[in-house]
Amino acid sequence: MQKYLDSYKQMISLRGLTDHTIKSYCTYLRAYLNYLETILHKLPEDASWEDLRSFIIYIQQQRDLADRTVNTCISQLRFFTLYVLHKSWDPYQLPIRKFDTYLPLVPTKEEVATFISSIPDLKEKAMVSLLYSAGLRIGEVCHLKYKDIDRKSMRIHISHGKNRSDRYAILSSQALQILTEYWFAYDKPMDWLFPKQFKESDKPIDTFFLSRRITTHEERLGWEHRFTCHSFRHAFGTHLYENGTDLLTIKALLGHKSLNSTVIYVSLASNGIGRAVSPFDCMGGSANA
Repeated sequence: MQKYLDSYKQMISLRGLTDHTIKSYCTYLRAYLNYLETILHKLPEDASWEDLRSFIIYIQQQRDLADRTVNTCISQLRFFTLYVLHKSWDPYQLPIRKFDTYLPLVPTKEEVATFISSIPDLKEKAMVSLLYSAGLRIGEVCHLKYKDIDRKSMRIHISHGKNRSDRYAILSSQALQILTEYWFAYDKPMDWLFPKQFKESDKPIDTFFLSRRITTHEERLGWEHRFTCHSFRHAFGTHLYENGTDLLTIKALLGHKSLNSTVIYVSLASNGIGRAVSPFDCMGGSANA
């Protein structure tokens, strides 16, 4: 089955995706190929629609997958069928699932201030400060280089973000102060701003480093585990909107491809839809007459 996986990797690499994305895209295809080999004892080209459906049911039960994740799995199978097996894909045989959407958790300004100010380690403090003050993704923070910090213009150059496009983010003066303290305390890194620990200092730090530290700090504060790295990015967008920043500016700062991704902050902000007044309440007493 390795040859099928290799062909799949080759085809998705032609789309110019990053190594991390390619690895992510192979997650469920690898499980599918293993399912065919060890359970159904079939080659991929011999698999029927019933086999594909049975795999989806199998992996959902085995891994307790959410509907959104099941859709990711189906998308990987679709790409494999079309571009590796060169067979047609019938969406009516394996339909994409509908799923519930939920508003993300947004820390308050007070919670953010308490959380960041109480972080004891300067590296962790600098990284979280950048997550919040510039609205960066964790991968963008980890891949920052020394040259990306423009102190003169007070902005951060984000190279090849999630949408494969460069942008400039805000460089907060408070975040810069913390970042400067970190830089001097951690041997003045001149390439990767946050190099990987130990012997591989020529590589950027792993994203899971900060994820674990955020959980640890919540425990240290005695808080319920609610925050993720992305919580601070959501807080950045929400607090900007609450401060009066327009959605197009927030979209540009966050590097959103579509304004639809930015509109969520209207719902999350305290002065968003919650401040709207029902027209029924504007009628005065006339409706009760």
